[in-house]
Amino acid sequence: MAHKTFISYKYSEARDLRDRIIEELGDDAMFYKGETSDSPDLSDTTTENIKRALTDMMYETSVTIIIISPDMKNSKWIDWEIEYSLKNNTRNNRTSHTNGLLGVIMKCNGGYSWFKTTSVKDDGCKSSRFYEDKVYPIIRKNRFNQMPKIYKCNVCKTVDALLGSYIAYIEEQTFLADPQKYIDNAYDKSENDAAGYEITKVR
Repeated sequence: MAHKTFISYKYSEARDLRDRIIEELGDDAMFYKGETSDSPDLSDTTTENIKRALTDMMYETSVTIIIISPDMKNSKWIDWEIEYSLKNNTRNNRTSHTNGLLGVIMKCNGGYSWFKTTSVKDDGCKSSRFYEDKVYPIIRKNRFNQMPKIYKCNVCKTVDALLGSYIAYIEEQTFLADPQKYIDNAYDKSENDAAGYEITKVR
């Protein structure tokens, strides 16, 4: 099932990946509500006008894709867009639900080592570590926040990569191979207003 989506990204370094994501959505791209290469340039308008344009795009969406890129924290808007996506927003006497969110890790210099390292534990389980200082606090606070925690392995206490966090991280290449799988996963976690996760909704 297709879901209305929005992509939050740093324009100067991630617009090519944004375009590839939209392309890979195929027929489901009709449900994409965010910016495209044909969108008007808002860089010279006021903050309030930008917010108004963004909320018009985001209000009816149910999934927000966050592109995790090296300099994303220099964006003026990504953390605000995430906060908006997580809150229940009311417009015309109708209140939206919390969006499902997922983070797509951008490939840089041929890989993902700028943000992610993977190791194998003594019991054979693979475990990934992320350089969380490169993302906003509102993303970090919505990681490993499943309540109650369900461990994939009770020996080393690893959690499922997609279910253990409200905002799961997926590598660019993996996501582009099957975007609907990961969009559906994010949407499913948002059902019942994200019950099962301890959500931080404020920056």
